[in-house]
Formats: sequence, C-alpha cells, structure tokens
Amino acid sequence: MQSPVNCVVLLGPTAVGKTSLAVSLADYFDWDIISADCRQVYKGLDLGSGKDLDEYVVEKKNPDGSITKKSIQYHLIDVTTLDTEYNVFNFQSDFYELFRDINSKNKIAFVCGGTGMYVDSIIRGYDFVPVEENKELRKELSEKSLEELDSILLKLKPNLHNKSDLLIRERVVRAIEIETFMKSPECEELRKKLPKRPELNVLVIGTTLERPVLRNNILIRLNERIRNGMIDEVKRLHDEGYSWERLDKLGLEYRYISDYLQKKIPTEEQMTSSLYHAICQFAKRQETWFRGMEKKGVTIHWLPEVTDKETRFSNALEILKNSGIQKS
Repeated sequence: MQSPVNCVVLLGPTAVGKTSLAVSLADYFDWDIISADCRQVYKGLDLGSGKDLDEYVVEKKNPDGSITKKSIQYHLIDVTTLDTEYNVFNFQSDFYELFRDINSKNKIAFVCGGTGMYVDSIIRGYDFVPVEENKELRKELSEKSLEELDSILLKLKPNLHNKSDLLIRERVVRAIEIETFMKSPECEELRKKLPKRPELNVLVIGTTLERPVLRNNILIRLNERIRNGMIDEVKRLHDEGYSWERLDKLGLEYRYISDYLQKKIPTEEQMTSSLYHAICQFAKRQETWFRGMEKKGVTIHWLPEVTDKETRFSNALEILKNSGIQKS
C-alpha cells in the first residue's frame, strides 16, 4: 500500500501565476510555502527575482464589511546574501530540514517554484554529500583552459544537467571537485555518517499557459517591474559593492540591466527588448526541463492552460482531494 502524500510541489515556468495559486492553496489547507527559486533566496534581489511578497497576504471581507488580513508563512526567501553562492545542494539540505519540522507537526510540505533543478532534486532525490574544497586539485586545475576543464567534467559526468555551467570557470572547477570526491572511498565513509534522508511521497502539480498568453504576461510584468524601479535595484546592488561579474552570474534581469548600466547596451528600450526575448527563451527552457522530468518517470498533473484563477484553483483542489489530501 502506497504511503500518503507528505509533500506537494507546484511547478511551472515564469509569469504563469504560480505564487498566486500557491497562496490560495496554502490559505485553504493552512500550509506554509517553501519557495524553490534560485534567486529569491538572496536578500536584495526583489523586483528582478519577482518575489512579490505582497501576494503572500490574503485579504478576506468579514460580514460587517471589515477586512481581515492573513499572512501566509513562506520559507527559503531572503535566506542569504550575494556574498555567498547558494546552490541546489544548499536548497535540498534546507528543504529536508524544513520537511522534518513540518512533518513533525503532521502537516504537508508545500513547495512552489520554477527552478527545475531545485524541485527535481527533492522529487527524484538527488544524491548529494557535502564536499570540502580540494586545494591540491584546484591548483592542478588552475593551469588548464576552460575547454580542458569542460572536457574533464564531461568525462566525469557525461549526463550533465546544466550545460550553461560549462561557460563559467569557477563552476566547472567546483563541479569537477564534487564529482571527483563522489567517486572516492572517502565519500563512501562520509555517507555512513550522514543523517538518513526523509522518505518523501511527492504529488506534483504543473501550471502553464498557452505560448502567446505567456509571452504577453512576460512583457506586461517586465514593463511593470522596470516602472517600479528594477533598474535602480541593480544599480543599488552594484553601489553596495557587488561586482558587475557577480550580478551577471544571476542572469536575465540582473545581467541585461548590468550591461545597460555599463553602457554595453546603449538604450533602455534596446535593453528591455533584449531582456524580454531572453525571458521568453528562459520560459521555454523551463518547460523543456519539466518535460524531461516526465520522461524520467515523474508524474506531473498539469492544470488547464487558462488564465482564470478560480478554474485553476478548483482543478488543483480536485487533484489534491483525489490524492487523499483533505482540509485540516
């Protein structure tokens, strides 16, 4: 007999209204929301990462006409600064800690996000161990070109998930360091000392929109965030001491606006246009990742591709109730 669902994941590409739907479900079931977004973990990345924290406040009208506000508890947003490099290993570790705490209260862990590798790491249980810096290996690798490093990494890990990491030297070096350790006897000894990973029975719900609607949503949201001060946000981060290189690594909004502020892109109009097309391409890559998860055996219950919030909510509710999840 299959164990009951103890974790629900709501995934989908950018600009489809995941947060709004997640808040409605969290309010209905009295759940917390665990964010699975690789940029929202950073303090100061607000408009560019689309935190939209005001969406976590639910307003309800009382019979006397007054308004009651309820804040939905969220996790893994604003947990670190840009001085550190938060990654999928950190996310998985933090999620497991949150899961144990939530599970001890007989509640379901509810994850919402669009960072494919983050959600996949808990759905399919990526095998991670903490890997310390190997100074001798790093010294040896420092003499090699990026092309040579890429070749070494692909030999160690032929089925590399994120090929974009091959373009960034320090990430390639770190990946080689990790893969080398994972194949060592020391790794096996370390595994014996690590706490047992929790047993998850995950229900996955997916939400997306038809391509023209999604692209229009991206454009509307992008223009709104620029009006609300997204360019100033990137300038402030740089003024606080974060290099253009560090901001560039964050991709999309932070990369293109950084280029604009450095005058690598001459006008705001050109920057906005280029960024819009880049976000559209990013959304396509997200959907490709989710399809890849399905090919690897992950069942995703997709909601109707409609913009009506009530329709999506009722369909999500039906999926959850059919899986044995009831309102507490």
